[in-house]
Amino acid sequence: MFTKESIEKIDVENNKWQQVYNKSVAKTPERLTRFSSVSDHPVQNLYTPLDIKDLDYSNDIGFPNQYPFTRGVQPSMYRGRLWTMRMFAGLGSAKDTNKRFHLLVNEGQTGLSTAFDMPTLMGYDTDSPKSVGECGRCGVAIDTLKDMEILFEGLPIDRITTSMTINPPAAVMWAMYIAMAEKRGIRREAIGGTIQNDMLKEFIAQKTFMCP
Repeated sequence: MFTKESIEKIDVENNKWQQVYNKSVAKTPERLTRFSSVSDHPVQNLYTPLDIKDLDYSNDIGFPNQYPFTRGVQPSMYRGRLWTMRMFAGLGSAKDTNKRFHLLVNEGQTGLSTAFDMPTLMGYDTDSPKSVGECGRCGVAIDTLKDMEILFEGLPIDRITTSMTINPPAAVMWAMYIAMAEKRGIRREAIGGTIQNDMLKEFIAQKTFMCP
């Protein structure tokens, strides 16, 4: 991306600047001994083309809508279509959460993100002895196809996508979602969204009780 001459010139200028920087921090130290990103990657005091002199534009950055997708999935990036905005929501019964979903969509939300309660997350029915005291607490309780129908009643699932944060029963919830859409006369090609499939995530990262 840069010529050999420009890199050499920047290298010389960077060395001169580094001397100025060293004198400055000797007088006024930086606030921290180490700066890092949210992912705990160390952050340098300055970045220049020297740090990306070996960068391959096509393979490392690429174009919007093309591999490696560092510029987003849309050809126009966010100049045409904004990212999907979906508030993580779920509480009580399917009817309770349906009301919340309608509120969020009416306020301009462009997608749905479903929070399930602990029993549902782990594949237990609401009437299981292990579910006592947990039903509908941290999300919505979904046991049957009828619950799924109530959960999405009146919502335009053929126009907005649904994210379901659930792991062990992911295949069951996915099947229920498809069956619910078909009962409403909505073609499979018209629905979209995401679902998870990592039961260890629930136990290790979320500290939920184990799948039966």
